[in-house]
Amino acid sequence: MTGKPPSIENLLEGLAGHDQLVHVETLAARPARYATLATPLPAAVAPGLVPVGGLWTHQVAAIDLARAGRSVAVATGTASGKSLCYQLPIAEAAAAPGGGTALLLFPTKALAHDQLRGFERVQGLAAATYDGDTPQHRRAWVRRHAGAVLTNPDMLHVGILPRHEPWAGFLSRLRYVVVDELHTLRGVFGTHVAHLLRRLRRLCARYGSAPTFVFCSATIGQPGALASALCGLPVEEVCDDGSPRGERVFALWNPPLVDETAGARRSGISEAGMLLAGFVLSGYRTIAFTRSRKGAELVARAAQGALPRDLARSVRPYRGGYLADERREIERDLFGGSLMGVSATNALELGIDVGGLDACVLNGFPGTIASMWQQAGRAGRTRQRAAAVLVAGEDQLDQWLMAHPREVFTRAPEPAVVNPSNPFVLDPHLGCAAYEQPLTAADEEYWGDDLDDAVRRLAVDDRLVVHEGRAVWAGGGGAPAAAVGLRTGTSGQYQIVTGTHARLIGTVDEGRAFSTVHPGALYLHQGQQYRVERLDLAERVAYVAPNEVAETTHPRSETSVQLLGTDESVAVGRATLCLGSVEVAEHVVAYQRRKLFSQEVLGSVALNLPPTRLATRAFWYVVDDDVLAAARVAARRVPGTVHAAEHAGIGILPLFTICDRWDVGGVSTDVHPQTGRATVVIYDGYPGGAGVAELGFASGRRHLEATLDVIASCRCEAGCPSCVQSPKCGNWNEPLDKAGAVALLRVILSAP
Repeated sequence: MTGKPPSIENLLEGLAGHDQLVHVETLAARPARYATLATPLPAAVAPGLVPVGGLWTHQVAAIDLARAGRSVAVATGTASGKSLCYQLPIAEAAAAPGGGTALLLFPTKALAHDQLRGFERVQGLAAATYDGDTPQHRRAWVRRHAGAVLTNPDMLHVGILPRHEPWAGFLSRLRYVVVDELHTLRGVFGTHVAHLLRRLRRLCARYGSAPTFVFCSATIGQPGALASALCGLPVEEVCDDGSPRGERVFALWNPPLVDETAGARRSGISEAGMLLAGFVLSGYRTIAFTRSRKGAELVARAAQGALPRDLARSVRPYRGGYLADERREIERDLFGGSLMGVSATNALELGIDVGGLDACVLNGFPGTIASMWQQAGRAGRTRQRAAAVLVAGEDQLDQWLMAHPREVFTRAPEPAVVNPSNPFVLDPHLGCAAYEQPLTAADEEYWGDDLDDAVRRLAVDDRLVVHEGRAVWAGGGGAPAAAVGLRTGTSGQYQIVTGTHARLIGTVDEGRAFSTVHPGALYLHQGQQYRVERLDLAERVAYVAPNEVAETTHPRSETSVQLLGTDESVAVGRATLCLGSVEVAEHVVAYQRRKLFSQEVLGSVALNLPPTRLATRAFWYVVDDDVLAAARVAARRVPGTVHAAEHAGIGILPLFTICDRWDVGGVSTDVHPQTGRATVVIYDGYPGGAGVAELGFASGRRHLEATLDVIASCRCEAGCPSCVQSPKCGNWNEPLDKAGAVALLRVILSAP
């Protein structure tokens, strides 16, 4: 590329050949605001760390709090220098007599390695990463010599806390615990981390320390409350961002309709790939975010196919499941500037300092306003003029945002929630804590009123033995932490291997294995497509072989829900809304083959897999027969009517809860065996629940009104992905009755 690149506005207008450009918002630049620390830093600490111009207001507020021993949550924008909020206090503690230590938790290995570079400027501080990729000989050195250890929750869980004795010296001097990317610590993952931090505090007390916590986050609602729930201590929050920001052009991009009657739109993946290629071709270094691993692969492939060969080589995918060497290679090329474009999952959303990116493409709304701004902020970190483009998916929420563009820019960031009382998370962690050190009544400081009931359950299950006021681990078989998964609520993974020598190419969580790597499934890795030839359930291994057919596969499942109890119920118009515990039984029974681009069905194949069961929380709507009669929905139409309402209700749910549509599931039936009436159940997709059901129940009428709005305003005739179809439907979107759903919801909402 030679010459001056086109302006962002001209480039977008040139690429929008079919009126895809829905809205363009220009976010003005802002100047920096500076402040002075209450107490100057020691002379030995400041050189090389404090910027020439000084510290911004939010940095000063956070550092003053941390130095005073008050835990703090810093929630400011991308590239606002949050790292200095903990680097300076850590450097000061390391230089003090006795040499205070610091433990830093990052949600991914990549982010920890990136942040390690920031400590190279701290003189006299030995900083090191400690994760699953760290060689054994290096681990021993880190335990003995490192003053700042950068790791992730998984390694803290299985590699540090259960083996805390060699860490005694480090823990006895632990002054600061840094928890980065606070906004990602919600739901089940955040609940696991809440127990990890309690286990850490408990062992610190054993060795004589009481560290101060520093949380860093993208802008979210109520960050102090979330941070306090995570660590179990009072936490101050700092949200007033004093950093400067360059001008950003933010565009909303809706793929064009290709069939208005059916509501079908051009693939968002194709549009995102075209935008990525267009930016790269014009000389803009660009990152494209996708909502799935497969999406990251397909967007990169689409961009590569639209570029000349030399530029195509400068675009690569990046996602979870890659092996360590592959991840490091891509990260080095991206940081070094040899890559012009990358298509990534949110593995690269998290504060990795990729300087010099000019544009960001979001392939679909990422689920929350906070995540959207975090992803968009990856570009323009050096305060150059930057672009962000949100490419709408076909689903209900994305299309609702395209129809209400002001909501994108004015809607307040959502608060995030955790549920430390969830017994499916609490009990395993208390087992881990008992293995690390016997539990006593004093541990109510960390687990409060939940402690006694959890100890009783574990004792009945023969995992704890209680003697003279001490609960001792009795599970046998070594540390229990290895069997407790943090991110999925499941205990293990399936390996994906290929070739005669069974070369490992990736992994998949066991909770997604039957729908992702079932026999016959097509699986993408590094742009290469594989077909699953065999799934070994006993060894948890999927054997795959290269296969380049232009197809996709879609699993079919049969799902039923048992209502275990109703905690609350309330009238919502002419329906009854309930909240309670449920058990979901799901059985993947077949898969469908479709052409890659047209989605033409090529056939279906039966599967022989065992069913799975999930005990969780849900909210459900119960509709009486007289309401169906008033809506003129005949008996034969009821299954399609409630199924359509279920899909739309799940699709729009993230407007009211801190979740992604993939975090929840649903079941609808014309006559539920327990209610005896038409019932729509929306359940939390994690064992024990993560607070989504409670938030959905609380949204009540507002949820139904938005559900009606998204269906009734869609221009398609019979239903489409923008209103009532769902990409995750286990019944292949059969049956669906859009008109019936509109009529039913209108009658339900006709009553106050």
